[in-house]
Amino acid sequence: MVTEPRDEDTASRDLITLIDAACQAEIDLIQIREQRLSDHALAELVAKAVDVARGTPTRIIVNDRLDIALAVGAAGVHLKSHGVSVSRVRAIVSPRWVIGCSVHGLDDARVVAATGEVDYLTLGTIFETSSKPGRVPLGLESLGAVSRAVPLPVLAIGGMTVGRAAAVARTGAAGVAAITLFAHMVGEAGSGTLSDGVRELRLAFDKGRALV
Repeated sequence: MVTEPRDEDTASRDLITLIDAACQAEIDLIQIREQRLSDHALAELVAKAVDVARGTPTRIIVNDRLDIALAVGAAGVHLKSHGVSVSRVRAIVSPRWVIGCSVHGLDDARVVAATGEVDYLTLGTIFETSSKPGRVPLGLESLGAVSRAVPLPVLAIGGMTVGRAAAVARTGAAGVAAITLFAHMVGEAGSGTLSDGVRELRLAFDKGRALV
């Protein structure tokens, strides 16, 4: 699950509620990418998220901000393919740390995978999505090509829905990442709805993977 940028006044309240629901639903990774927050507010938010996730299978990772992830005890960091050197990050963190990287095509993915320092890749956008207006989607064929070409788990992002999960799984992708999908699952009904939605998503994905 990826959190979406918003203003400081609502970030802590809304996101901690969503993160708590995601932990109860046993979502694997939560990537915090609140780029509009001040350093202090972001550090406080990530620290609260780490506390909420403690004792659950869910791990909290931070988008780009290695300094904040290290300072508050997050489980890892998510990098841009053309940002901070993955090798430099791996050299100063625990072997247990999770390092992910966003890629946007086959060549990009091969370069990042060749470092041997990344745990997973996020590829997108796969389908049209309101969070990336105007961006041409890569489509399932590109997702399959990347998934076959690199020896890393590839997570699909962009326009993910439960109805598309089986098709995504059939490409060989390892999973999905999303913002809107999980936020809509929570809605106004709370963590129970998210748990049910995640269960439905996993069932759909597993059925698709069984057909590969």
